[in-house]
Amino acid sequence: MKLSKQHSMYESDHTLFIKKLKEQNPDMEKGQREGRALLWDKEATPLNEQDRTRASTVKQQAYVYQNKL
Repeated sequence: MKLSKQHSMYESDHTLFIKKLKEQNPDMEKGQREGRALLWDKEATPLNEQDRTRASTVKQQAYVYQNKL
């Protein structure tokens, strides 16, 4: 679907807000990347450590709030 020339130049209020925010704070993207690296971008865990972690986990019962009598 092709839009008319009038609609091809349209920018939403959200887009304008983000552009203005980035102009006012040019280091914002760098901070976002650092935050992402802190929380999500982790190095791969070695296989021997994965095996050790898997072997040391305690199996949880099916319904954790029910006491075994």
